[in-house]
Amino acid sequence: MARDAAAHNQPPAYASDQEKGLSGAGSGSDGAKKDVLGGDGPVARVSLSSGSGVPSRDATHRKLKSRHIQLIGIGGTIGTALYVQIGKGLLKGGPGSLFIAFAFWCTFILAVTLCMAEMVTYLPISSPFIRFAGRYVDEAFGFAAGWNFFVFEAALVPFEVVACNLILHFWTDVIPTAAVIVIIIVLYALINVLAVQWYGETEFWAAVGKVLLAVGLIAFTFIVMVGGNPTGDRFGFRYWREPGAFAELYYDGALGKWLGFLQCLIQAAFTIAGPDYVSMAAGEAENPRVVMPRAYNAVFYRLTAFFVLGALCVGILVPYDDEVLTAAFKNAEPGAAASPYVVAMNRLRIGVLPHIVNAMVLTAAFSAGNSYVYCASRSLYGLALEGKAPKFMTKCTRAGVPVYCVGFVLCFALLAFLQLESNAAKVLDWFVSLVTASQLINFAVVCTTYLFWYKALRAQGISRDSLPYKAWLMPGAAWYGLVGTFVMAFVGGYTVFLPLPGQWSVPDFLFSYTMIPVFPILYFGWKIVHKTRILKPHEVDLLKDKAEIDEYERNYIPAPPKNMFEKILDKLFG
Repeated sequence: MARDAAAHNQPPAYASDQEKGLSGAGSGSDGAKKDVLGGDGPVARVSLSSGSGVPSRDATHRKLKSRHIQLIGIGGTIGTALYVQIGKGLLKGGPGSLFIAFAFWCTFILAVTLCMAEMVTYLPISSPFIRFAGRYVDEAFGFAAGWNFFVFEAALVPFEVVACNLILHFWTDVIPTAAVIVIIIVLYALINVLAVQWYGETEFWAAVGKVLLAVGLIAFTFIVMVGGNPTGDRFGFRYWREPGAFAELYYDGALGKWLGFLQCLIQAAFTIAGPDYVSMAAGEAENPRVVMPRAYNAVFYRLTAFFVLGALCVGILVPYDDEVLTAAFKNAEPGAAASPYVVAMNRLRIGVLPHIVNAMVLTAAFSAGNSYVYCASRSLYGLALEGKAPKFMTKCTRAGVPVYCVGFVLCFALLAFLQLESNAAKVLDWFVSLVTASQLINFAVVCTTYLFWYKALRAQGISRDSLPYKAWLMPGAAWYGLVGTFVMAFVGGYTVFLPLPGQWSVPDFLFSYTMIPVFPILYFGWKIVHKTRILKPHEVDLLKDKAEIDEYERNYIPAPPKNMFEKILDKLFG
């Protein structure tokens, strides 16, 4: 992938671990080589604020390698939801509904991933899909999209802080909740104000632990279901037959089974993500035109395997009417005590593994929160670069960290103190409802932006075959993703409208649906104040920032691995 500097009249060589860098040629989804359309400019690139015309400098550094980006994408998605919260879906829908819902939702995630991959690989800049919404659709649309994504990511930080506290109480109740919250916030601050490569290394190894845990639990399921357990019970798919594959929720018969499936689908919509975390690292990725397509593919297929197989495993291990699992959620049992895996381990008389799982789940929760701090701060930084957030938020340290953005995000983490006044499990449910709606709106925004991008390419005579990455099934996949995510945004809190006693709840309603009206309020507010309009295809600026990327790509020379261990990691993660 290295380029010979002499081939370009010996331009200055930029070290990939010191400054922004790009290289080589990507490939389309069909494997054919595509013409690379860009590189990147110097470290302090000028990005004209679309809203005000005031120049802002992107002072972040490209120091994230392929392995960092792939594991950031995986690590940001795998948290307590895969190991613990997934049990709620099992109780409400049964193993069949859970498995089908998770597999079905992955098709929508694929559509969103394809949209992001094509656009971001073409122009790998900081906070890409947020800024694309303003560039390709409408400045007001970009403003609303950016702040929606920021709220989504920032709200996930206290969610994982609360989760970490619950996990620690699996072992002891002596540790004061307030102290746990403070310690976690301080650790997030220390990790995220260091140079980005240190964040990348921290998240890389934490994500490796998550992957090992996911693989280990899948292997555990297979071993114990065929009789490899202290009881010698070969239970196989027993619980799919008795009590059955599909649970009835709220009503008897087909309607109850449908509502159970719908609840599992809502659970999947909260649990499964990934492409947005890969995208947020584009502006700090080494050699992104080569690295990003590989990262999108690797993250999607690996996450799909983990989530779909995870949904299958919990349905094999525990019946949907399990009294222990039901009581664990009802009584807000701490940590992994509410995990279907731990419930199964205890039933099979396996004594040590629950503690190991709890320790790994703690690592997963902490790592996920760390990723959310990173993504939220970078989304706010992207908004500031575009003039849609206060200008002082563009301030970076010498190590390229947007320090004020990080500090502002950590203020959201203080919401974790809500659990001092309310049941911690209830607080988690509130955050789940809030972020699920925001995440679905964000996915709908990405698909909408892609459709405008697609029309602009055609109107301006740019062949998609010339792109570094050409997504397949377009524009049909974008429409599929848009319709699915848009509908699910309204379905998420449906239970409050059921004509049943005790279903209506003001907090549940507000956390489920607040972000839906907030988005148009932000959109029309910015539109009225700044008098923006929806761009026509021929008006879309597809060349902004491209010249700087082209220049840097020509000058890029990758830094060689520092040692044999780093060389092996680079080979493994491509």
